[in-house]
Amino acid sequence: MPVYSMTGYASATAGAGATSETGTIAEAPPTRPAGAAATSVTVELRSVNGRFLDLNFRMPDEFRALEPALRDLLTGALRRGKIEMRVATRAEADTAWPQPQPEQLSRLARLEGTIQGWLPKAQPLSVHEVLQWCKGGGTTDRLDEVALEAARRAIAGLSEARAREGERLVKVLMERVKRLRELAAEAEPLVPAVVQRQQQKFIERWQEALEAVAAGQTIPREALQDRAINEAAAYAIRIDVAEELARLRAHLDEIERLLKKGGEVGKRLDFLIQELLREANTLGSKAATLELTNISVEMKVAIEQLREQVQNLE
Repeated sequence: MPVYSMTGYASATAGAGATSETGTIAEAPPTRPAGAAATSVTVELRSVNGRFLDLNFRMPDEFRALEPALRDLLTGALRRGKIEMRVATRAEADTAWPQPQPEQLSRLARLEGTIQGWLPKAQPLSVHEVLQWCKGGGTTDRLDEVALEAARRAIAGLSEARAREGERLVKVLMERVKRLRELAAEAEPLVPAVVQRQQQKFIERWQEALEAVAAGQTIPREALQDRAINEAAAYAIRIDVAEELARLRAHLDEIERLLKKGGEVGKRLDFLIQELLREANTLGSKAATLELTNISVEMKVAIEQLREQVQNLE
């Protein structure tokens, strides 16, 4: 199953003989009168990051009744993201001017008579106004079906675009995971060396103190040396980061598993990123050398880069 990004764009056009990015829609039977306008519908979809599925529609008023059906199509295909759908129509006349039909002219005459009966000073319709009205009245009854078909094709195109972007994001995330594993491998051998150096320093300090008070010494030299070693052991426990590194590797294993599995992984990955950052912070607080501090800082940078990319995943 692919991993989907929440960013993408797609558009599709449907209508009599119209083509879209995902194919050609078969021409509908000619149900319009001669000279009437053949109307095509274009649907554009833009998708950006969002915590939930947020739908926004921009369409002409004649398509408002389709909003529930369009919403169902989107919620059935998408899970997260801020989605904007734009619907637009384009009329292409078979001739320069439409051929008015008798039923259109009869209806228009009745409307004009009614209006002039109530408003005697109303101006009569011009020829241009009549032609424009007849042109608009030539829209086929199948326009809603055309709009839904364009929406289906646009949604399919958006899903493909989000899948392609998700594939690129997975590659970036895998690179960051690999870098974090390398940093963990660099940090692991540093701790024993730090402990050994600190133990040697403790012993040297005790020896210097013993030499300074050699005349009045009352505690056996071996006992003092054992005490120094115990202090070094306690220090080693305080700076031991083995557990943090083990948990960090476990989180990285889970991230890789989710990325390979695919699907809706964005929220789970976001939680794992928080856990990674927690381990990196603990590693930094326990760092006893400049090398470990630098590794902790590089880990935080890589984890932040992971977070930025995970925010784009569905």
